[in-house]
Amino acid sequence: MAESSMAERERPALSIESLSVTFATDAGPVHAVTDVSYQVYPGEVLAIVGESGSGKSVSSRTAIGLLPQTARVHGLVTLGADTITSMSEKQLTALRGGAVSMVFQEPGRALDPLFTVGFQIGEALRAHGDLSKKAAKARAVELLRMVGLPDPAHRVDYYPHQLSGGQKQRVMIAIAIACEPKVIIADEPTTALDVTVQAEILALLRDLRDRIGSAIVLITHNMGVVADLADRVVVMRDGKVVEQALVDELFGDPKADYTRALLAAVPHLGTGQVEHGPTVHAEADSQPVLEVRDLVVEFPGPFGRPSFRAVDDVSLRIGPGETVGLVGESGSGKSTIGRCVAALQRPTSGAVRVRGQDIAGLSQRKLRPIRRRFGFVFQDPASSLNPRLTVGDCVAEPLIVHKTGSMAEIRARVRRLLDDVQLPAGAERRYPHELSGGQRQRASLARALVLDPDLLVADEPTSALDVSVQASVLELFGQLQRECGWACLFISHDLAVVDQLADRIVVLRNGAVVEQGDRDRILRAPQQEYTRRLVAAVPVPDPVEQRRRRALAAGLFSADEAG
Repeated sequence: MAESSMAERERPALSIESLSVTFATDAGPVHAVTDVSYQVYPGEVLAIVGESGSGKSVSSRTAIGLLPQTARVHGLVTLGADTITSMSEKQLTALRGGAVSMVFQEPGRALDPLFTVGFQIGEALRAHGDLSKKAAKARAVELLRMVGLPDPAHRVDYYPHQLSGGQKQRVMIAIAIACEPKVIIADEPTTALDVTVQAEILALLRDLRDRIGSAIVLITHNMGVVADLADRVVVMRDGKVVEQALVDELFGDPKADYTRALLAAVPHLGTGQVEHGPTVHAEADSQPVLEVRDLVVEFPGPFGRPSFRAVDDVSLRIGPGETVGLVGESGSGKSTIGRCVAALQRPTSGAVRVRGQDIAGLSQRKLRPIRRRFGFVFQDPASSLNPRLTVGDCVAEPLIVHKTGSMAEIRARVRRLLDDVQLPAGAERRYPHELSGGQRQRASLARALVLDPDLLVADEPTSALDVSVQASVLELFGQLQRECGWACLFISHDLAVVDQLADRIVVLRNGAVVEQGDRDRILRAPQQEYTRRLVAAVPVPDPVEQRRRRALAAGLFSADEAG
């Protein structure tokens, strides 16, 4: 029996050997994965990293049989002693959620909005065991408690829309671990989460690995998350494995040129260097481009309940050519302030002055000529660009609305600007869905700048981008600002990105300003406990440093809870 147990520990929980995946399309076959091999063992976290299209998600989804019917799979995928690649759909259905489970990137889409979270956890339990509804609900409460959801006995009856993003991700993890699977595949589980929530999710995954001994396959483009959680790393590019190594070895001495380039592109908190033109540092008594004073935004409560104050007496200012980073957790009021600044949200009280003119409370007719003074870059360019218009028409639209020049002049202006944001020739004739994520964000930036604004509001413009694409977009962002001199309100939960771009930082919590000041003081010597917690929660792309920061963060959280 001891020999059998030893053999079980030595056998990979998941093994992929010489895997190739090809998709049949109208334009011909697409080779998504080519001759990929790796293993993950019980109690181990294997991170698979690479840019979009590298094949990291496709290779892992083969292990759970979630590829479309157009996929042609060659190679061997084994889960323990079971061969996945030879299973029927019925056998795979019995396997999913039991021996192998998955945590999806967007829990808001993965969870069914028509059923309570308790029902959905219970559904996973009852699919793989003979449990009554009452027993399944009791186990669901236990699982929600295990993943750290507050008040699980009450929230087990919540619907997904009643939970925050981090709480929904905890529910997804509860579903994934419900039947104590041998392998958990976590596909970008922290991409859209705040740094503090991300730190909690990573701690939860680490604890579950130790507690139930599952193997975890972590798919991510966040190298800080890799440094924080992974034991080994597989680097993929263009459907092939570029390099495999232990996490300390990969970060300390990467062998492949691509791996070195990938690591070099990662923003690292503490190494930010802002370069600006001569117009940046305006005198204190000069007129700011943006001045927000005593801003309050309240939303009416449902069914006679009191109103909710989303922004509470916020004041800030931005000078010419200056970038101010607006940071804080979800619900802190960052995006609401950004929408007020761009005149997309009417404040309850307070002033929003652009070049000295108060835009708060102006009618749409009076706002229209003023709107050309500011541009807005949204978090998701796929939803902010009109899918029915070509990229050229999307960028030209503000010029047409404001009747700026003839059509020939407008087309010439659009072509110059698309060239400035480094989009390939002919991009103006393509539709948004024909561009990559990074290219769409470049087009969105061109649209925001087409009217030569005084102020740019950027709301999480790089959060969903790969590290290399993010690095190129940030470099372009800084270059254009130095050339054009616009002021910028940069909204983000990624403090490493803010460290790269911002001159000053405003920290928000529950709609109110916690502290604000120069970037170096806020990020290197924060005065408030909340800011220290935010900074300590940021994972950095260095396993050794990250272990030290994790211990520091644990101490800060403990001290905060004790207080």
